[in-house]
Amino acid sequence: MNITATKTDAANASVVATIDASYIEKSINKAAKKVAKTASVDGFRKGKVPLAIVKKMYKEQLQQEAENEAVQKILEDAKKELEIDSADIIADPTFKKYDKQDDKIDLELLISLKPTIEAEDYKNLAPKYEEPTVEESEIDERLKSILESNASFASLKEKRALKEGDQANFDFVGKIDGVEFDGGKAEGFELVIGSGQFIAGFEDQMVGMEIGETKDITVTFPKNYQSDDLAGKEAVFTVTLNDIKEKTEATLDEEMVKKLIPNDENATPETVKEKIAEQIKSEKMSKLYNDELKPQLIEALVVKYDFALPKNIVEQEIDAQINAKAREMSEEELAEYKDNEEKINELREEVRESANNSVKATFLVDYLAKKEGIEVNDQEVTQTIYYEAMMSQQDPQEVIKYYQENNLFPAVKMGMIEDKLFAKIIGLDQ
Repeated sequence: MNITATKTDAANASVVATIDASYIEKSINKAAKKVAKTASVDGFRKGKVPLAIVKKMYKEQLQQEAENEAVQKILEDAKKELEIDSADIIADPTFKKYDKQDDKIDLELLISLKPTIEAEDYKNLAPKYEEPTVEESEIDERLKSILESNASFASLKEKRALKEGDQANFDFVGKIDGVEFDGGKAEGFELVIGSGQFIAGFEDQMVGMEIGETKDITVTFPKNYQSDDLAGKEAVFTVTLNDIKEKTEATLDEEMVKKLIPNDENATPETVKEKIAEQIKSEKMSKLYNDELKPQLIEALVVKYDFALPKNIVEQEIDAQINAKAREMSEEELAEYKDNEEKINELREEVRESANNSVKATFLVDYLAKKEGIEVNDQEVTQTIYYEAMMSQQDPQEVIKYYQENNLFPAVKMGMIEDKLFAKIIGLDQ
């Protein structure tokens, strides 16, 4: 085999080689002898199968194994020649050329290497910022919202007609053309009038009813209703109002303070306001970080430090960005790119700079995180996913399972490491 290995730059190497047919044949014979020792073929004793028959029976398998072995040999020789450590190779080498002929195989391999990064004085790139302030009016508005969400309903002290904002307790039976339908009947159902929980017009027609009153309410199911049997049809609901409860505004009394801050026996209304102020400030700081500080720091790092990037990884990032664009394209736009190699290559060049910057930022984050000793363990990742699932009212266990099955944990971990690193550089962790 003839091998020429060249390091094109600090992050990339090219290997050009020719594999002679004789080399492949020797490998095939060697592999066939091993197979012959254990092969079972009718008419031959085990271990006595002729080599020619083994080679004929396992022709494709032996050919593939011989070629794979030759490629591995080429890679090992190239690593020795270029003095490359296996740990420095990123991902699998890619074939730029693999030309099989009768007497030889000509090939060219591209090897991606970990970039060599030298980054000093990076903390000087931290963007300046002013800490967000929280106005008293913002605290009052948030407190009002919290108290409204904790308001309760109590039965009327003095009888009156049902009005919007009340909680009605009622029985109902729904019929279409005089026939009851599945899911159209309930007893003791509770509904806040004006919440829009029922079909349009239902709650409006209940307004003005008295406790104990029975009334027929006519409504029409939407055409796009989830049940095809009911969609677009007119229904009559016989409603009997059992009770009316009016909203009782919550106040920041001792009981409410304990409910809002259960782990602090000494908490006071002022403590609640302080916690609200901290929450609002944290939300503002998070928005400032994500919208301004983080993008500014990434841009400054990418501009400041220059180093060779592994071409294979850049091409993978270009693929990812093009796929993301494709998901947002209409069928007409996608049709323009179908089988149009020139147009696809134009798109690849359009996103190349963005892909380069993205790859560079990823390697810089990894390098600087190690320099700063920043780590995130699997338990932290799981806890973060669990908390975010709860906040979005999803089943945490199902979300974690989804992340595991789709191998999304590494991306979440990388994001967490990045945020810890940037917070440290900017000074948000103090």
